[in-house]
Amino acid sequence: MNDKIGIRRWLSFIIAGFVGQLAWAIENNYFNLYVFDCTQEYIFIPIMTAASAVAATLTTLLMGALSDRLGKRKAFVSFGYILWGISIIMFAFLDPKSKMSIVAGSTLLAGTMIVIMDCVMTFFGSTANDAAFNAFVTDNTTNNNRAKVESVLSVMPLISMIAVVGLGGALTKDGHVNWPIFFYIFGGLTVLVGAICIFLLPKDVVTPNKEEPYIKNIFYGFRPSVIKNNVVLYLILITFSVFSIGIQVFMPYLMVYVQQVLDIKDLNFTITLGVVLIVASIITVVFGLFMDKIGKNKIIIPAIAITVIGGVTMFLIKTMAGVMIGGTVLMTGYMVGTAILNAKIRDYTPKNEVGLFQGVRMIFFVMIPMVTGPYIGQGVSYINKMEYVNEYGKTVVQPNSFIFLFAAIVISLAVIPTIIMFKKEKDNVEQETIS
Repeated sequence: MNDKIGIRRWLSFIIAGFVGQLAWAIENNYFNLYVFDCTQEYIFIPIMTAASAVAATLTTLLMGALSDRLGKRKAFVSFGYILWGISIIMFAFLDPKSKMSIVAGSTLLAGTMIVIMDCVMTFFGSTANDAAFNAFVTDNTTNNNRAKVESVLSVMPLISMIAVVGLGGALTKDGHVNWPIFFYIFGGLTVLVGAICIFLLPKDVVTPNKEEPYIKNIFYGFRPSVIKNNVVLYLILITFSVFSIGIQVFMPYLMVYVQQVLDIKDLNFTITLGVVLIVASIITVVFGLFMDKIGKNKIIIPAIAITVIGGVTMFLIKTMAGVMIGGTVLMTGYMVGTAILNAKIRDYTPKNEVGLFQGVRMIFFVMIPMVTGPYIGQGVSYINKMEYVNEYGKTVVQPNSFIFLFAAIVISLAVIPTIIMFKKEKDNVEQETIS
């Protein structure tokens, strides 16, 4: 494939990538609030979180393998986004207080239906985004331009978070979000992008992989022989997993820490968050233009180091200006590290098994970090224990600055599998030279 990406592929990456992250941002930032607003019960929150994580991983394993088998990415992305958007719109009818509700008068049924619909939405979202779109990006990039593309994709989650929180705030009155309008807007936008992708995405370039039965392909990435033949890929995945665990130590508590502990609220919070996310995004995108020329391996350890420095800075500095500086360094390191590691994963993913590896990537990048990281952050918050009342009216332990120190410690451990990966790459080159 030619290293030149072209305007059509760039638009495909940006539009589908941004709206995909927009839809995920809704789930990460507003679904817990929605289920509590509908039921006034805490019990549905952990159930929904766990069910969604399992649904996302299983879906990516199943549908990634199927997209490889059929040699289809475009259809999975396009129609997956359309169904994803429709499933988001359906949440507007699950509020028992609404006149349009299909579960009127029953909070138990409402909570149950929201959990079920979250799994349905996750199925369509993971099919379209985690399985098909991620494979599509790998199919349509090369070793010489992936870091550039990943630098753009890595800022999408942060930009989408700004958009979702901004619109959510605009639709909030007297502490309550106008949920129907909220879901109509984001669901409709996702449907629209799915329809656009039918015409925008270029033709599939992947060859159908029907060498083995579909069921065997689902577990392809877990075979000892496959791991042995792709040692560098799995070392990169381990590096990514350790790095992401460290990020998840502080990320779920970041907004609470800044607002509750540092008392940076309202306009000051908006300014602080805006400066951090926008400046870090600009630095990442600009730097991404040179990542491929510099060389991926030369960037990984510096990116880890920058992230660690940002974490230590956030641990030490408690002022608004300090948060802007430390947060920008931290988020820049996080996004650059994510971009370069994602690019390395794509480089070493076997060309005809791209979809088969998306589920494996989800386990290392999403499931393991999100199961372990937040609990580490919760545990270290008992150092100098303080409590606060959260948005659900529940008294919980207040996160403190140690979440950033421990995050930095965990992230620094990612250097170990990185060095092992460098050595294995070097050994492979030497063996090829001898051969």
